[in-house]
Amino acid sequence: MGMYKYIREAWKKPKTSLRDIWQQRLVKWRRESAVTRIDKPTRLDRARSLGYRAKNGFVLARVRVKRGGRKHLLLKGGRRSKAMNRKKVLGKSYQTISEERANRKYLNLEVLNSYKVAEDGIYAWFEVILIDINNPAIKKDKQLKWLIEKQHKGRVFRGLTASAKRSRGILTNKGKGAEKLRPSLRAKKGLAH
Repeated sequence: MGMYKYIREAWKKPKTSLRDIWQQRLVKWRRESAVTRIDKPTRLDRARSLGYRAKNGFVLARVRVKRGGRKHLLLKGGRRSKAMNRKKVLGKSYQTISEERANRKYLNLEVLNSYKVAEDGIYAWFEVILIDINNPAIKKDKQLKWLIEKQHKGRVFRGLTASAKRSRGILTNKGKGAEKLRPSLRAKKGLAH
């Protein structure tokens, strides 16, 4: 087995395979700020499979997101009791929220991808891979050149990252004849031509 396969096996059951390190990490991460810049990925295998490379222009951020039901703010002003109920905010995963928060902190960077690192009763942690599109090393890279183009600016806020597409239900299987996971909203309502 190669090195990455050993790392992947260890991360399948981190509580048992990493034991004391796991507990120490969670204690340390709870004390950190919600968005923390880190030097190296915690899960090297996952980061590399999502496009991370140890070179200039790549930035990693660990984001802490509070778990639990996300609701709209409490309504102010007079309403009848029927209209006073607070509805849940649906349609966004914790991972998508963490990507948005990382991009809000680092405005000059673009989100490439993200992956889950840990979870406890209160929080979930994700590591977000960000790219500096103005860096000359990124401009020369043939695999990442597409991210520099104008139409990809602010992609995380428009739901164009992999986690956002997955939570929206439009991440398709690659290949010819692949179908969407759900029909479009217009087709669902019967408004399609």
